[in-house]
Amino acid sequence: MRQPPSSLEDVWLARAKRVLALAQSGLHFTTDEHDRERYVELTELALAMLADLGNVPLSRITELISPHAAGYATPSIDVRGALIRDGKVLLVREKSDGRWALPGGFADIGHSPAENVEKEIWEEAGLLVEATRLYALRHKARHAYPADTRDFYKLFFLCTEQGTASPEPGSETADARFFDPAALPELSEGRVILADIEQAFESHASADPTTVFD
Repeated sequence: MRQPPSSLEDVWLARAKRVLALAQSGLHFTTDEHDRERYVELTELALAMLADLGNVPLSRITELISPHAAGYATPSIDVRGALIRDGKVLLVREKSDGRWALPGGFADIGHSPAENVEKEIWEEAGLLVEATRLYALRHKARHAYPADTRDFYKLFFLCTEQGTASPEPGSETADARFFDPAALPELSEGRVILADIEQAFESHASADPTTVFD
């Protein structure tokens, strides 16, 4: 069994997230009122632990929990697209923090992963693309992203252009440009880290690419 490197996510954060998941799943399945009361209390305790660990108000932690987590608890899905043109990679500047990332975001219900990433690149950079290859599937907690109270699977796709338009920012992005891998701007590391971009170039250049996964 694969084990996450202990240095990448604090063990207490991982445990609090697991307790919350178990409590939410218990609430979803139980038919016993006494057990329901216990699962509600476990949920409240886990949320309080996450607030303490993040040094933020409890209300902030509650806001981060998706409405879909009211049922059986599962990881959230984040999709990202890598579009490489003339040896440069497309990045968008996030309005929320002023830093740069591969276009993408939460996967919307009703769309396939490929459709989601194609939609995100259109909305964030104004470019029509086709997702052609899944080059990485990462469990966020196992990699060098900042610690997160939520649990994510991150799907990274290589994309090809449907035309050669100039990128234009969308409603959630402040800018969209192609960057040389040797001169990348400051990355929005909650969304993407350098290894994600390096893996995109490696997969793009490979004659026999494989999908990296946890």
